[in-house]
Amino acid sequence: MRLLDLFCGSGGCAVGYSRAGFTDIVGVDNRPMKRYPFEFVQADALEYVAEHGHEFDAIHASPPCQGYSRMRHLPWLKGKKYPLLIEPVVELLERTGKPWVIENVEDAHVALRLFSGVMLCGTMFGLPIWRHRYFEIVSVLEIAAIACAHTPYPICISG
Repeated sequence: MRLLDLFCGSGGCAVGYSRAGFTDIVGVDNRPMKRYPFEFVQADALEYVAEHGHEFDAIHASPPCQGYSRMRHLPWLKGKKYPLLIEPVVELLERTGKPWVIENVEDAHVALRLFSGVMLCGTMFGLPIWRHRYFEIVSVLEIAAIACAHTPYPICISG
């Protein structure tokens, strides 16, 4: 199965998709990603999905989160402008007619209907990390919810 990994970064999500059975993965990011473990295209993700999204079986997108993150309210970040790309990404993903997943931080639900999706946390998988990420999934897949298992001494990652 072919997967398009938009805003791919170094490929952490792509490795998970590979382990889940995707065999042909193409990552797209606007910065060079020398260690991306699969085929990599340096390009604008929005332009790439508009032109090539229909060529894939499924699409994963992790648009920049800084503009939605609670961390943007820190005094030294106040007033800094970040791109708000969730809405244009969703519009382009919907045009492809393909199954898609979009991942982002908790406060991104303002721009996306993320509460109709699923929240995943590191503690759900036995990791000592409180890191909530929200996934909007548009496909035939059904996701079973697993409860968080926060411990008294977490590694808390916000943003």
